[in-house]
Amino acid sequence: MAIIETPCIKVCIVDPATRLCRGCGRSIEEIGRWTSYSDAERKRIMTMLPERLVRLDRDRAARLDVG
Repeated sequence: MAIIETPCIKVCIVDPATRLCRGCGRSIEEIGRWTSYSDAERKRIMTMLPERLVRLDRDRAARLDVG
């Protein structure tokens, strides 16, 4: 059985505003379909994750900073 590369870091918390995982940055749909994606599709998604995580942190900080 081939090993499937995954960005999962076992911190599975879904941001309610974006519906993205705060641990890896994937959407619920991407997580659910991960094993059915081709290697190329998984790599394409993984290239987007760092920016998603930055955005998640920035958006979350902005929501918490509202006073």
